[in-house]
Amino acid sequence: MFTDTAHEATRSLWLASKHHPFIQQLQAGTLPMATFRDYLIQDHHYLLEFGRLYDLAATQCSRPDQAAQLHANAEDLRHGEIATRETFFEKLGITPAMIANTPVAPTNYAYTSHLYRSLATAGVPGAIAGLLPCYWLYAEIGEGLATKDSPIPIYQAWIDTYTASDYTDAMSDQLALANAVATPDNQAELCQIFIRSSWYELNFWQMALDHEQWCVPEPS
Repeated sequence: MFTDTAHEATRSLWLASKHHPFIQQLQAGTLPMATFRDYLIQDHHYLLEFGRLYDLAATQCSRPDQAAQLHANAEDLRHGEIATRETFFEKLGITPAMIANTPVAPTNYAYTSHLYRSLATAGVPGAIAGLLPCYWLYAEIGEGLATKDSPIPIYQAWIDTYTASDYTDAMSDQLALANAVATPDNQAELCQIFIRSSWYELNFWQMALDHEQWCVPEPS
């Protein structure tokens, strides 16, 4: 199946994500809160585009059942993960103005641009393959951290988001959808899209840790 092939192809990337300093520090409770705040703001920008892409892919889907699932994914995202983030914002004093005034960081911009390009070049299957690593990788990270409670309550609440039954149950639908749209003719292209999304997932952690900005180097 496509998902088995894609998962195997990204084993090293996913392992690097699971052991990234951002994840390790979050679990240990040593991640600076300012870093977590920056991550949440960038992730909010990302998730908005994530939902929009689901809706856009749905409008281009020729199968009504798959279109309905894509629209449902967008709605579940808005009422689930995005809504949970808003609770975090309240606890951390992150206001709508702060979010609006924080530019999308370069890696975040490149990642979301890759997702839109995947839809443009590989159609609905490309969008589905590009979106899948975010769902799937976070579920595996949550599973790995489930038995290692973070001493920081809000960090533990973030971990709990990805071990909740409604999140993990949705994974079965995402995997089935990806396998349904993969064919012998497009599987290699979809796998490449999946790999690139996994690369961006890894670099999203580093982007947050570096507080990445649109900086121009000073001339030497």
